[in-house]
Amino acid sequence: MVRADWGVMKTAVVWFRRDLRLTDNPALAAAVAAAERIVPVYIHGPVSGGNWPMGSASRWWLHHSLEALDGSLRRLGSRLVTRRGAEFQSLVRLMIETGAGSVYWNRLYEPTAIARDTEIERVLRGEGLTVETFNSALLNEPWEIQREGGQPYRKFTPFWKAVRQRGLDRAPELPPKALPPVAETVAGVPLEELGLLPRIPWDAGFHEFWRAGEQAARQRLDEFVASALGRYPAQRDRPDLPATSRLSPHLHFGEIGPRQVVQAMRDDSAWIWKDGAEAYNRELGWREFAYHLLYHFPETTDEPLEPRFAGFPWAEGYQAHLAAWQQGRTGLPLVDAGMRELWHTGWMHNRVRMVVASFLTKNLLIPWQEGARWFWDILVDADLANNTLGWQWTAGCGADAAPYFRIFNPVLQGQRFDPEGAYVRRWVPELAGLPAAYIHKPWRAPSSVLEKAGVRLDNTYPRPIVDLKGSRERALAAFERIKKR
Repeated sequence: MVRADWGVMKTAVVWFRRDLRLTDNPALAAAVAAAERIVPVYIHGPVSGGNWPMGSASRWWLHHSLEALDGSLRRLGSRLVTRRGAEFQSLVRLMIETGAGSVYWNRLYEPTAIARDTEIERVLRGEGLTVETFNSALLNEPWEIQREGGQPYRKFTPFWKAVRQRGLDRAPELPPKALPPVAETVAGVPLEELGLLPRIPWDAGFHEFWRAGEQAARQRLDEFVASALGRYPAQRDRPDLPATSRLSPHLHFGEIGPRQVVQAMRDDSAWIWKDGAEAYNRELGWREFAYHLLYHFPETTDEPLEPRFAGFPWAEGYQAHLAAWQQGRTGLPLVDAGMRELWHTGWMHNRVRMVVASFLTKNLLIPWQEGARWFWDILVDADLANNTLGWQWTAGCGADAAPYFRIFNPVLQGQRFDPEGAYVRRWVPELAGLPAAYIHKPWRAPSSVLEKAGVRLDNTYPRPIVDLKGSRERALAAFERIKKR
């Protein structure tokens, strides 16, 4: 590396990744405190995701989030420099161009990101440069919460107890009030040249449901606390009701941090909803647990944590069933509603995620990795830690997993959590005319009811692609084959 003449003024590079906000951004705050000039940069690397390159929906979100971040920086007098290419080489070139003697970033925790960042830090420090890294994404670092003896947790309840004992009340960092301008000679590529947006406009539904960026994240949080937090414990499992925060994509891209969320829950105006705050903070705990597991068991992105499942007798020749599941044409209305909501909006209610994942892995005996890959590409909140935890939990092969014999029945789940069928009617409109008694099991409806509703089984809507009772028994038999290994 060619050493630059760092000049008289202290210049620092702030390397943005998935911390696309100004508030509670410790890397940015530290750089502002230490340097006179700040160069904010985002580098779009070609292989930064390793075996899990960013999916289509996430790329859509990233484009709009970077656009919003640049707008926020410009309002403070700065701007975002966008570069494309290998991260290390791009970072070095920028530091030489600007005479920067230091670089600040917030840590990532995926295995490939850890390996890359560790090497970049080693080389830059070896050249005498200052490298400072911080935690902006989590309440605690994955290595800070340990069992006695220094072992990682594999059960959520004791993990969450340890987190609570450590405390949740650390205050978030305040945003800077102003930033120095970036010299016009420091060029970047236009955001459009990153090629993040789809060439075929399949994203029309996304614009209806989402607005990316720090300001949108804060607005969504405030609206949730004001209007839904009090009923969150009772209604969070209801996909037919607007009872969840939908903060997951904002958290994934770092448009808002978990400390900010906890603080919002603890404001005096919100503390009347203490039960809701406790329930929601517990969900943040599951997010923390997912990162704890990914850090300590990085192989679980592709391999089951429970080794017996390496020999699980998955189905063969399952492509037709997989396609029906992906397209929302399984004949099980709650499953199909979830898969269509996912395709149209890039998001799915958490209760329905568990149902569709259980149906894929247990009723269809399709490997959980197939579902994880599909979610990864289609979800706007695709997060490697949480995606891995969720799929392994449902499949029964991960940490603190649902017992394999716990197989979600889509009919019973629909009747319990979508009792009037509003969720199904919205996303499976060909069934909208059915009464609630048959909306989750149209194949049981009398012909007169089907005719009145305009439903023709095997024509306008399919019959179930598998028998629920028979496929459940087949799944349990498959589990018995590996149970004693």
